[in-house]
Amino acid sequence: MAAGAGLYDFFGRGGQLQRAHAGYELRPGQIEMARAVAAALAERHHLLVEAGTGTGKTLAYLLPVLESGRRVLISTGTRNLQEQLVAKDAPLLEAALGRASSQPLRVVSVKGRQNYACKQKIRGLESQPALLNLDELDHYRRIRAWAATSETGDQAELEFLPDNDPLWMTLNARRETCTGQKCPLYSECFLTALHQRAAEADLVVVNHHLFFADLALKQSELPGVLPPYEAVVFDEAHELESVAGQYFGVSLSSHQIEELARDTAAALRLLGRATAELEQRAESLRTAGQALLLKAGAREGRFPFAHRSQFLEENAAIYDRFMNALAHLASGLDAIDAGGDKPEEVHNLLRRLNEARRKLAYLLESEEEGIVYWIERRGRGVYLQASPIEVAPLLRDMLFTPAQGGNNDGSRGNGTGIDTVILTSATLAVGGSFDYVRERLGLDHAREHLVASPFAYARQTLLYLAAQLPPPTAPGYAAAAVDELVTLLESSGGRAFVLCTSYAQMRHFHQALAPRLAFPLLLQGTAPRHVLLERFRATPQAVLFATSSFWQGVDVQGEQLSCVIIDRLPFASPADPLVAARIAALRQAGRNPFREFQIPAAVLNLKQGFGRLIRSSQDRGVLALLDSRILSQPYGREFLRSLPEYSCTTDIDDVRSFFSGAAPSANSFRAGPGYGGAADPIVETIG
Repeated sequence: MAAGAGLYDFFGRGGQLQRAHAGYELRPGQIEMARAVAAALAERHHLLVEAGTGTGKTLAYLLPVLESGRRVLISTGTRNLQEQLVAKDAPLLEAALGRASSQPLRVVSVKGRQNYACKQKIRGLESQPALLNLDELDHYRRIRAWAATSETGDQAELEFLPDNDPLWMTLNARRETCTGQKCPLYSECFLTALHQRAAEADLVVVNHHLFFADLALKQSELPGVLPPYEAVVFDEAHELESVAGQYFGVSLSSHQIEELARDTAAALRLLGRATAELEQRAESLRTAGQALLLKAGAREGRFPFAHRSQFLEENAAIYDRFMNALAHLASGLDAIDAGGDKPEEVHNLLRRLNEARRKLAYLLESEEEGIVYWIERRGRGVYLQASPIEVAPLLRDMLFTPAQGGNNDGSRGNGTGIDTVILTSATLAVGGSFDYVRERLGLDHAREHLVASPFAYARQTLLYLAAQLPPPTAPGYAAAAVDELVTLLESSGGRAFVLCTSYAQMRHFHQALAPRLAFPLLLQGTAPRHVLLERFRATPQAVLFATSSFWQGVDVQGEQLSCVIIDRLPFASPADPLVAARIAALRQAGRNPFREFQIPAAVLNLKQGFGRLIRSSQDRGVLALLDSRILSQPYGREFLRSLPEYSCTTDIDDVRSFFSGAAPSANSFRAGPGYGGAADPIVETIG
């Protein structure tokens, strides 16, 4: 930005941004948000910003970050958003600032280590072609040729390689198999170069998973993976509690045990130290681990790991077999080069064996307060987990409370955090208040800003509430909802997302509607997420049936997506171990978990789902909720007050009129911040 130029000179009508982007539209909310972000960075305080869809929030924080002169980390909700920011938003900012040729922006995207190739592993496998089948050998040769010329080593460059390809697991730079500075190719390593570029960059972009993995490492007094930073901007900040909880706990899975056994055998072969005895010990570890975890995860799903002491007592022989297998393999590895220096790969394996032993002992034997122990079974995969019931105390200390003096109330901090954290999303406030997200994250001191969407929702959108349907818990709901879906989808001509709160409901709707609709029906799980999205965009009148992963981070502009249908209010299942533990903790504290936790969480989820529809000022469409409780139950008012100012109806004829261009009936009303709740005649009619 030119010296002395204000934010309006950049974002305003005829400003630098409009000159660089012909399709740019003036957005007062973007300037408003940019000013708030600039003030937070300059004055060193935390900031919460709910920026409605279409605000242009990415540029609204990128410009102040760049101009602040501070080391600011940008953390996004997904790798897709991370890549979009680097490939699209940063170049637009660079062009608008006139820096494309004179002083190019140095923007670096940092992902988890497993996304990068390891040159040492690629070189090592070159001498072991017999370890690969014909397909793997072809992929290996292509990866080797690519790695010789790639600047980043990022798997995203390999379009021919599937995301979960087993060969990539053998060749990537994940921490468990990395020998660090002892590697003979350390100076040529993709990660070494990445960290150097990140240290010199103008903008460093990561994702929430990597950020909290780094924070968890620092909590354990291990070296982090991210460059030093003074401030953080969290985009899609509504995901922070969920992601943080994954990294501040302890977990061990059947996949990790199988990976450890496989890595042991592979490392020994590459080192020329493989023996039949050691390979048999590695195989014994794999089978013993599989037996123990399959016994623990006896049924599909996610459930509390209750009565752990009883489980240990009843399965002592299986538990001892696994612990003995760990010790037996460790003793075999420890004997390698007992009189001299062990290869670093062997030290790594010994550390991982010890870590697996420590984790399993903790998961089965500890009784730590504030922790919920649970199991998840997905097919043959079993995951043992110990998670903090609340992440707020950890985040308050490690992220939001500076080590010295930076609290806004003038008090001195005593934590290990930083003085400026900016959290933004289209869904942070419930009923116009940030109280819920503040409490869930432990954010005691922060400025707040609500930036309205520039979209004319009352004109562009019709919210249809299926008031005549039985509640989702009633026996007749499923059949009635299918009939309602037929009517809605025929009215919209397909062109819809049907977003469900469970896989079972999704599959039921898809199966029931297939013989009744002539539209192309797409189903989550039949292809990778990005492939399904491309098919949806390219297929006229398509209908996509999906669950939670399509509720956010999905952008389909234009008429191709003209209807978003949600089956029920997205309350988290109280049977989920974490949800149940949080409900119990609030109840034990004498509080109302339904009012204070379950309703606000569901409100934010509903706002996310509805946010898929209107992505530009030209979009029009219908939002439909097949859950009559939003009108029949008092808590429904909280949902309606938290939504934008939608035109709202309970009359299916209004949906038909909307798509035909006719005016709505006199029965329509208005949802949003001014929603009248009990005073509304429809609420009184419904009950």
